[in-house]
Amino acid sequence: MTPMLQSWLRWVGYPYELAARLRLWGYEQGWFQTHRLPRPVISIGNLTVGGTGKTPVVMHVVDRLIAQGKRVAILSRGYRRRSKAPQVLVSDGRQVLVGPEEAGDEPYLMARRCPQAVVAVGADRYALGQWVLSRLPVDCFVLDDGFQHVQLHRDVNLLLVDATDPAGLRATLPIGRLREPLSAAARASAVLITRVDREQAGNQIWRQLQQACPTLSPPVSVGFPAEEFRRVGRDERRPLDAFHGRSAVIFSGIGNAGSFHALVAGLGITVIETLAFPDHVHYTDAMMEKIRARAKAGGIDLLVTTEKDADKVAPFLTADDACWAVRLRTQIVSGQERLERLLSLNPE
Repeated sequence: MTPMLQSWLRWVGYPYELAARLRLWGYEQGWFQTHRLPRPVISIGNLTVGGTGKTPVVMHVVDRLIAQGKRVAILSRGYRRRSKAPQVLVSDGRQVLVGPEEAGDEPYLMARRCPQAVVAVGADRYALGQWVLSRLPVDCFVLDDGFQHVQLHRDVNLLLVDATDPAGLRATLPIGRLREPLSAAARASAVLITRVDREQAGNQIWRQLQQACPTLSPPVSVGFPAEEFRRVGRDERRPLDAFHGRSAVIFSGIGNAGSFHALVAGLGITVIETLAFPDHVHYTDAMMEKIRARAKAGGIDLLVTTEKDADKVAPFLTADDACWAVRLRTQIVSGQERLERLLSLNPE
């Protein structure tokens, strides 16, 4: 990016930043109403566009709440879902009711990975929560991607920041990737620094946050280690060393394709080509043919994708496609006790 373009974008970004500040100030002054659901709400979100690991953290939080004996409902926008209904029940806590096209890829994945949780999608999360309560018994809500959804009161506000993306915190849109100024981190009950394999790995990000918000409490560090491979469209699993030394074409439609490339390469797989599609992409036969053609051109018979993409691409695979998804787990590297206190809904 040239200095002239960067300067122009910075000026364009000032109205965006001002609008974000004015919106929050309006809520603080009571000009806009904040709605409160009759059950506790735990929000999980971020400050930047792109992936910070919200989905695996949501699933981890839901699992911890269910382990406490709570009946949990996940409220998600269902970004890029094809259903036009204002509210869709993805799972009733017993069975998954709709597919990824109607639910959105991330809510569908949450419903599959957290089978005891209710999962619902809708743009107005307050109305969605009321709608869920009118149908099902719920003890608490988990708000997916809710940091900017300030019109809904939350009892715990978890902010995720990617340790591998310090540049993402330097400026607001359109020159940077911040949705709102970095000082907005002060709203967080806790900061979760993600994609951390050891506690010190998040130090650079933490220094940036502390400069903007000196009163923040020490962060929780979170990693997403790979757990296993799963054959897309089939009930077949392989250990992490199953493809060590093999070559692969990898593809994904996620917010941080670079992190996926690093993950696969770290498993000892030689990545011949990476196909990075837009986040929440809807796959087609033509896209699958493109992926196959790239693999064939390189003499590759191994395709690797993410768990989020797996269910969407499965209908377009043939019996000859050796396509595997990497399943991740969430690991709390440090700050486990503080996170558990927050999830008990009794932070002090």
